[in-house]
Amino acid sequence: MAIKAGMGRKSSNKNPPFFSHEFVIQNHADIVSCIAMIFVVGIMLQPTQSLASTFVALRHNVSGVDPSQENPMGVQYLYMAGWKDACAVFFYTLICIIMHAILQEYVLDKISKKLHLSKFKLSRFNESGQLVVFYAMSFLWGLDLIVREQYFGNMQRMWEGYPDHPMIFLHKMFFIIQLAYYAHMLPELYFQKVKKDEQKPKIQHAVAGLFIIGTAYFLGFQRIALVLLTLHYFCEFVAHTFQLVDIMDKEGKFAKLRLVHNGLFILTRFTTMVLSFLTLFYSIDNISQSTRVLMLSMVFGLQGYLFYDFISNVLRSKRENSSEERAKVTVSANKTEKPKKQKQKKESDLPEADQNSAQSSPKATGSNVRKAKVK
Repeated sequence: MAIKAGMGRKSSNKNPPFFSHEFVIQNHADIVSCIAMIFVVGIMLQPTQSLASTFVALRHNVSGVDPSQENPMGVQYLYMAGWKDACAVFFYTLICIIMHAILQEYVLDKISKKLHLSKFKLSRFNESGQLVVFYAMSFLWGLDLIVREQYFGNMQRMWEGYPDHPMIFLHKMFFIIQLAYYAHMLPELYFQKVKKDEQKPKIQHAVAGLFIIGTAYFLGFQRIALVLLTLHYFCEFVAHTFQLVDIMDKEGKFAKLRLVHNGLFILTRFTTMVLSFLTLFYSIDNISQSTRVLMLSMVFGLQGYLFYDFISNVLRSKRENSSEERAKVTVSANKTEKPKKQKQKKESDLPEADQNSAQSSPKATGSNVRKAKVK
């Protein structure tokens, strides 16, 4: 059965023609799975094993020994960055596309059908649902690597020995998956039929992630990049989790949770700038001035952009809340004015003689009472 990627859209019963856009979009997960299986089958065949393993397995290992009778445990393999990593990024980009479609079809679409969301909230729900899974996985993976590398007890490990920073298997795979995920965001714009006015921020997100992570990875800053990415992903995980809660919370009971995210956001950005400045400016000596300026400008430029986007979102939400309050006040005022208008209409509907009698009747009764008292 084909995995459809319609983001909750209803597909027509008619089968689209082969090689048409609709056919590719509806069956893109199956098509990509077949392409990925070509590389997997290629490993099993002797003539294509060396070529296919370049895409599936990690390359550029600098040390390590396989287990043997003399050394049953073997020696752990350590890796460096290299040009063959682009082949691995391509293969795992295909895997990310497949996992994206599986999560969309079997989890997010089923939840969104029960919530009956509008089109705007549905797109936000699908985007945040995908990113929450990625951010949670990346944060836990990065935290595990930080504990393995013992960065908590010895912060100097982040910069000592630069640029000779060999990586263990999980450390290198972490960066391969990061680059693959940001690369898969670009074809997903086509597969998910994203509107043109919504494509710009998604393209900026994907290109910025590819450029910043790729630069840090290939220039040998994998250790400090691992710590900064783990901090960033924890903050983004909390932000998109609260956004999902806000989408599903129709009564606004959890609106105050945004204050928790605001405080965490400011603390994360401040910690990121301090760590990057101390590491890149003071701690690493054998680094060229141009590389130092490039890395610091990327980190501080990204933090400045995130701060600007954060402040603009806060101000926009305040304006929206104030406009909603004004709308509520006007609606309540209109409700109170309607009964008065209805009473005036009822009086105006009476004949002129009856209106005069209704208005003069209290005065007439009063004069009659006075005359009776005089008599």
